[in-house]
Amino acid sequence: MSTPVSKPARKHLRASDLRGAVQLAAQATTGASRIAEGVHQSVWSTLGVAGGKGSAQTGGLTGLIYSTVRGIAQMAGFGVDKLLGALQPLIESADAAPSGSPQREAVLAALNGVMGDRLAASANPLAARMTLRYQGEALDWNALPKDFKPGGKILILIHGLCMNDLQWRAQREGVAVDHGQALAAALDYTPLYVRYNTGLHTSQNGRELAAQLEQIVTHWPVPVTEISVIAHSMGGLVTRSAVHYAPLGKMRWPQHLKHIVFLGTPHHGAPLERAGNWVDVLLGATPYSKPFVKLTALRSAGITDLRYGHVIDEDWQGQDRFRRSPDRRVPVPLPVGVSCHAVAATTAAKRSLMADRLTGDGLVPLRSALGQHDDARHTLAFSKGSQSIAYRTGHIALLYSLEVQQQLLRWLTPVAAVAAAEGAAKSSRRA
Repeated sequence: MSTPVSKPARKHLRASDLRGAVQLAAQATTGASRIAEGVHQSVWSTLGVAGGKGSAQTGGLTGLIYSTVRGIAQMAGFGVDKLLGALQPLIESADAAPSGSPQREAVLAALNGVMGDRLAASANPLAARMTLRYQGEALDWNALPKDFKPGGKILILIHGLCMNDLQWRAQREGVAVDHGQALAAALDYTPLYVRYNTGLHTSQNGRELAAQLEQIVTHWPVPVTEISVIAHSMGGLVTRSAVHYAPLGKMRWPQHLKHIVFLGTPHHGAPLERAGNWVDVLLGATPYSKPFVKLTALRSAGITDLRYGHVIDEDWQGQDRFRRSPDRRVPVPLPVGVSCHAVAATTAAKRSLMADRLTGDGLVPLRSALGQHDDARHTLAFSKGSQSIAYRTGHIALLYSLEVQQQLLRWLTPVAAVAAAEGAAKSSRRA
């Protein structure tokens, strides 16, 4: 692989960021006024004072004041947004760098993870869109980089919730660790990194990922011989979703799919989101705290999909995603004919009942990451040799664990190459 050329310093902020921030400020002011009005009316209701049209609205002069505050916020936000929209091309005309700084991208990734569905619904400039990226830049099939000399083996790396593609590269003890680059050097892969809005439903991202991978087969400069995927956390659910939807669209890329490696994927959900669902229930228990449920309802569709590990549209369509309900997922097995591997992490030093059920990697339980479920319909059939547990390892540490990297090399190295290496070793010992 060629060494990336040096690039000009990237800016932390752009005009589009200011537009997005103005929109968010207006929405926040509107939302805060609704919460305040809801609490206000809850107190008045206990005193027998009638409210407005809605159960959480005040009436009379008070209701008019709250309505006026929201109106002013919306008008101000609209006016500033229009002004910045007109100025944006002029402000950014001198900025030739298509990407921002790692700091900017990390903040935007976190924001999209928390409320990316709302950003997309309101056409906020801060909403991320899915792109395939090479050496930190989005691929443009009509203008590929001059140094882009791919082989037929393609490695797709897809990140998890609130993250971005740049975070596959990390420093460990002063050494840069990047699973994609390591596998490219050792096994001749061309690594492509996916960036996407993790606040959208996993099935929405799954459909889009399937379409993006189909574009690879269509536009790749040389014949595609293999596609393999390494998916971290939520990225694994998005990958399973893409594999599910590809045949429905009669896509060609699954014919080339050879490996999928799941790193800490919450196949059967994560306790953190289930805890958030209990917060909804508790806040809604009294009329005084009920208006604050609006705050918990800000968490994105992507986050609520992690409650049980949603993969397809049917898992969430027609349901109130904030309402506490049992697991109604449609079972989606691992794809046939693809070598699927699972890496689970635990902060514990060894396996135990508590480590398996509770400890996990700090976010995902061990059994969930290994696809194990009490209901056999939901159990994912990873073979024993396709499972690996990283001990004393946290969820994010899977991205820069050298132990995990060695396991990836073992799994993705062609069987013929392994056999040849073992044969050479035996011959050397006999000699």
